This record gives sequence, structure tokens and C-alpha cells, in this order.
Amino acid sequence: GKHALCALLGRRCAWPLLRLSARAGLALRHGGAIRLRLAAASSSSSSSSSGGGGGLRAPDTSLFVPVPLKPVEGAAEEDVGAELTRPLDKVLKNLNKFYKRKEIQRLGAENGLDARLFHQAFISFRKYIMESSSVSADLHIILNDICCGAGHVDDLFPFFLRHAKQIFPMLDCMDDLRKISDLRLPPNWYPEARAIQRKIIFHAGPTNSGKTYHAIQRFLTAKSGIYCGPLKLLAHEIFQKSNAANVPCDLVTGEERVYATEDARQASHIACTIEMCSTNTPYEVAVIDEIQMIRDPARGWAWTRALLGLCAEEIHVCGESAAIDLVTELMYTTGEEVEVRNYKRLTPLTVLDYALESLDNLQPGDCIVCFSKNDIYSVSRQIEARGLECAVIYGSLPPGTKLEQAKKFNDPNDPCKILVATDAIGMGLNLCIKRIIFNSIVKPTVNEKGEKEIDSITTSQALQIAGRAGRFGSSFKQGEVTTMHRDDLLQLKEILSESVPPVKAAGLHPTPEQIEMFAYHLPDATLSNLIDIFVSLSQVDGLYFVCNIDDFKFLADMIQHIPLNLRSRYVFCTAPLNRKEPFVCTTLLKFARQFSRNEPLTFDWLCRHTKWPLAPPKNIKELVHLEAVHDVFDLYLWLSYRFMDMFPDAALVRDIQKKLDDIIQIGVCNITKLIRASQSGAASGAAEDLKSHGRGSLANRLLREGLLTQEMLRQLESEWQDQHRSGRYGLASKRNDQSSSKEMRKKKK
Repeated sequence: GKHALCALLGRRCAWPLLRLSARAGLALRHGGAIRLRLAAASSSSSSSSSGGGGGLRAPDTSLFVPVPLKPVEGAAEEDVGAELTRPLDKVLKNLNKFYKRKEIQRLGAENGLDARLFHQAFISFRKYIMESSSVSADLHIILNDICCGAGHVDDLFPFFLRHAKQIFPMLDCMDDLRKISDLRLPPNWYPEARAIQRKIIFHAGPTNSGKTYHAIQRFLTAKSGIYCGPLKLLAHEIFQKSNAANVPCDLVTGEERVYATEDARQASHIACTIEMCSTNTPYEVAVIDEIQMIRDPARGWAWTRALLGLCAEEIHVCGESAAIDLVTELMYTTGEEVEVRNYKRLTPLTVLDYALESLDNLQPGDCIVCFSKNDIYSVSRQIEARGLECAVIYGSLPPGTKLEQAKKFNDPNDPCKILVATDAIGMGLNLCIKRIIFNSIVKPTVNEKGEKEIDSITTSQALQIAGRAGRFGSSFKQGEVTTMHRDDLLQLKEILSESVPPVKAAGLHPTPEQIEMFAYHLPDATLSNLIDIFVSLSQVDGLYFVCNIDDFKFLADMIQHIPLNLRSRYVFCTAPLNRKEPFVCTTLLKFARQFSRNEPLTFDWLCRHTKWPLAPPKNIKELVHLEAVHDVFDLYLWLSYRFMDMFPDAALVRDIQKKLDDIIQIGVCNITKLIRASQSGAASGAAEDLKSHGRGSLANRLLREGLLTQEMLRQLESEWQDQHRSGRYGLASKRNDQSSSKEMRKKKK
């Protein structure tokens, strides 16, 4: 028995010495003693882990992924049960008895093992013991004593707890993880900003009230300044205005940096997208535009960072008055006062008492607002069928194409007098609109949990869009707003009459440094899992919330199998792309894979991947693909500013992106032809089937007018076939009933 045990342990030793070392290591032999010592130890551990913060919320342990721990494989010929001179089922029986003990479950809970973790840890612990060819000496002795009746199953708890902490390493560092994820004092993240006394000026007012204009005037007169906007178009507009006013200004976005001077010297003024602003560079004046977006579930963190972190003597904040209270409270925590300047709309805006009802009632200067691409295609097709030209603007179009479409619509000498657009016109474009017409007042949204919903537009959204009508300085001195359908008009009036609810909280997002510290403590966790645990443990006060991280997690899961260091992986996961675009997501995956092999992504490689050069689109599907290729070029340029050596051909890519923008403009100018080509090609089969039912002429006419789609045709065909069958069966049934009735009358006679 002694020699067999030594063989199991993989070394030779004397039994008495082993027995003594095991006793010395545990200092515990009987069940009562071990329970007493464990209770005291766990109580001490519990009090230390809480850190005096009894109000801390319990972590979401469903996010804790166990680290795989393989059973020990040794040279022993027999299994643990045999070496213990007891049958294997007796070992299993005692392990299950240990699992069911209420005292053990309570001790587990005191050491951070809730019911779920306790169960997972036990399953792993049992598998480890039963499948290992050898175990440690002290565990072997305890198991042998329990099987012989000389020990108690509670004696296994120290070994079980050690095993649990091996597969759930976060149990041993929960204090550190809580400190890292403590987001209750964001102002302290920016010591440079806290070192100066900043003056905060809030320019509050609705769309078309001149609030941003006054802030920009101060920006232009300052010795140095930075403008932070939500869109590349807005940053580009300020960049152009500033340089036109002989104030040298650089442009900085995620994809490009344009210097005001030919020698590429940094100018004193910068216009940038808000995510790109520097919190280390001192400025005299900073302008933060559209401050109400601090509540945005996905991007709100960027406005919080700019507001708390910009090192500027004066910070001019522009936006809705609904954000005044929150900004004031945030600045109270930094010891800075807020001066509020209120503005009123410069031109009147009237909500009409009648709906448009028909596209035959369109007038020059009308803008029809849709909330989906399909509606854009349908409406523009119907307008073209009436002999009118229309411009088209939606979110996924390149900035250059949007500007060209806006220019076409604004040009008094251009025959295009109608605009069909999504809510992308809400900011970033100067448009001469007389009347806003809501094609619908419901739109897809994403709630705080990241779930998609279809809901009525908010008051803030309605005002932002409606306010584009009657822009100050345009040919229309008064703006009008209405709906396409009469049923929507009353609800739109109610929405516009309501006050915008106050902005209640500012967004936050984990920083790369915080995630790196998390990874140090949890080296085996995936980046997606690290983010989940971070958010689960994070603590924020009532002024803040943690932004939605679903897009980040989607990219993290997508590239998880690619070997990248944590910092590079984090950068790839923050890339601005639409995860609904398979081609763009696939390209990011290829970028990451080649990056991991340390192979530069050259211009030639990108051209092969995108099949450049590309021809003008012949249908909507090809136009959508061109838009995706444009996004791929954007992605390359974005990564080229983070990894210049691995994405070396930014200048060449920027050149072909401009050419692609021109190609997309050709497609958008002919969008009604593309729609016709798409619909006629897709519905040709269905139309042929309908002709066989004698309905071809009507179907073709509806197709030409854009009033039917392929899916609608197929559905109609199916319904007609069902009606045809039911008609035959119904007629046969009726005839049978009539014959039965005649037979009954004959019998009566």
C-alpha cells in the first residue's frame, strides 16, 4: 500500500513521513475541527474581500467562464479508486455527499461561490479526481481516510476551494477587479483638465437658432481652438469655414488628417470628430457640438470624455436645453460653473393642419423623410413616375455623395426640387427645405439593453428633423411640417408639442488601460468575456451609465481565434463599422488575420480583395455593394492611423476612395433606374406566373409604377392559388349538399 501510494504520487517516499507532512500541511484531521477552522478562515476572507463596502452589488456570475483544468496524466497503471483500496463508486458516493452538505454550500457562498459557481466548481472537481491518474499527497490521504471511515467529507473543502479558485481565478482577485471597474469618479481621470479653472458656456436652443454660430465666432477669434462635432461632415464644414476666414485650421477624423498648411505643420485650430479630440493639448477655446448626444447609448462616452477632459480655458457647449441640468451637475463635481445662453429659432416653424396624402401634391422645396432604405426606394420611384426629379440622402452614402445631392437640391437652377431622405439630414447638412413631410412617424430603435424595437420617434428626433425646414438665410423664410398620411398628423402634433425630457445621465466606456489591468488578473479570459465582467462589476453613480458594448463584443468574438496582443485586439474591436454589412465584417477579419502574421496590407492586396476597379452600378444590389466597399476603404484608412507600418498605402487608398465616391454619385443620380432594374429582374419570374392567371397586364403596370415588389407578387400568387382551390372544393361541397338534399326530399315523398 505504501509503495503503491508513492507510485501514484510519482515519487518514492516513506509512509510515516508522508503522513506527517500531510498532517502538518493541513493541521486538521477531524470533521469538527476542519469545519471550525474553515468557518473562521472564510469569515476573515469574506470581510476582507468586501472591503468595507457592504453596498456592493453581487457580480453576475453567469459571465464567469471556467478555465479548463485537465486531469493529471501519470504513469500509474491503476485509477484513483483502486489506489485508495476502495471501489471507485465509493469515492464518487462520498464526493456527492460532500456536494449535498448545506454547511459546505454555505462555506462556498462565503468564499464567493454562489449556487451556479458552486455547482460548476464541484463538477470540475469531481471530474478532476475521478479521471486523474495521480493526485497530491495530502488530497490522497484525505480521500483514503474518508473512504475508510476515519475522516469526514468536510475535510475536502480546502482542496475543493483551491480547485474552484484555479478554474475561477476572479475569485482570488475580486477586490482588485472591483477597484479597476469603479467608474464613480470620471473627473479624476483627467488631471490636466482638473489642474486649470475652466469656464463653461452652454449655448442652448432648438435647430436653426444660431447657437452654434455664436460659439464658432468665439472659436475663430481665439488664439487656439478645437471644434468637436458628431459627424465628419460637420467637422469638414468648420474646417472649410475657418480656413476661408484666414484662420488656419486642421481637420482630424478617424480616417484622415488634413493640414491647413503645405508643410504639414500643426495649426493652432483643429476641427475634429468628437472621438478624436485630444485631452492633453491645451487650447484657449473648445466647442462641443450637439451636447445632448451625451445620452447616446453607443457614443455618449465621447461627449462625456470631451466635457470632462478637454484642457481649454473656455468650453462652449452647444445643444438642446434638455441637457442644461446634467451639464451643470457634472461641472459641479469638477468645481466649475456653467453660464447658460438661451437662443430662439430665427425663422417660424408651422405644423400644418393637413397631411400631404398624395405625392401629386408635392411642391418645390419639399423633403420627404423616411426611416428605411426600402421606403426611400419606393417613394423616389413613385416621384419619378410622376415626371419629377428628386435628390436622395441616407446614412450609408459617402459624405461626398451626400454633399453632391444636397448641392443638387439647393441649386435654384437645377430641376431637382424634391428631396427624399432619412433622418441623416437631422444634422451635418445645410439644406434649403420649405416643408418637411414625415412618410412615417415610427422607426427602428435600439433600447438601453441593446434590443431592437420599432417605436414612435421621440420629441427630440422630431424637432431635430422638423427644424431643418425654413433654414435661416435660405430662400424659404418660414418652415412647414406635416405627414404623408392623415392618421399620423395628430400624433405628430402631440409629439412636437411635448417638451423634450431632460438628459439624465452621461455615457462611459471602459478604457484600454482598464481592460489591460483586467486581463492581467484574468489572463485566460477572452476580450468579450473581460468586457462582460467589467460591466457586471462596474460601479457608476446616478449621473453616468455604461454605454452599450454589443458592437464591441461582436467584433471581439469574431476575431477571438486570431492571435493578437490585447492592445491590438482592442483597437480592432473599436473600429467604426456596421456589423450588418457582411462584406465589411469579413474584410476586418482578413485584416486582423494578415496583421497577426505581420504581413503588411498593401494597396495591391486591397484592390484584389475589393476587385477594384469597379463599374457603375446596374441595380440597387450593386449600389449597396459599392457603399460597402467605400466602408472598407474607410476601415483601411482608420486602421492606417493606428498601425501605419501595417497599413502603409493610405494615400493610394484615399485616391481610389474619391473615385469610388464619384461612381456612387452616378448610381444615386440614376437611382430610379436602378430600382426599376432591380424590381423587374427580381419579379420577372413572378410576373410570368401571374400572366398565366390572366393578371399579367395589371401586374406589369403595378411593377412599372413601383407599387409592387417581388415578395408582394409571390404572396398574391399564393393567395390566388389558395382561393382557387377553396373555390373548387367549396363548389364540389355545395353540389354534394344539394344532391343529398334532393335525395332526402325524394324519400319523404
